[in-house]
Amino acid sequence: MKLAVTVMLRKGILDPQGKAIGSAVTSMGITGVGTVRMGKVIELELPDNTPEQDIKRICDDLLHNPVMEEYVIEHK
Repeated sequence: MKLAVTVMLRKGILDPQGKAIGSAVTSMGITGVGTVRMGKVIELELPDNTPEQDIKRICDDLLHNPVMEEYVIEHK
């Protein structure tokens, strides 16, 4: 099975990379830019019979910082 895990900073956590991207877009002369948030996507290929609890454990223990980040798992 193929998975995509999207990891983003929790709402309310300062996102300096997102701010920098938003400023750069504005400096290009593009107006109307709203909030910009930076994240990461991790693609995993696991055996089809991998239990959901193991997938969650990978995410919880390895792929994100639970204090600052949240994640979404998408089965592809």
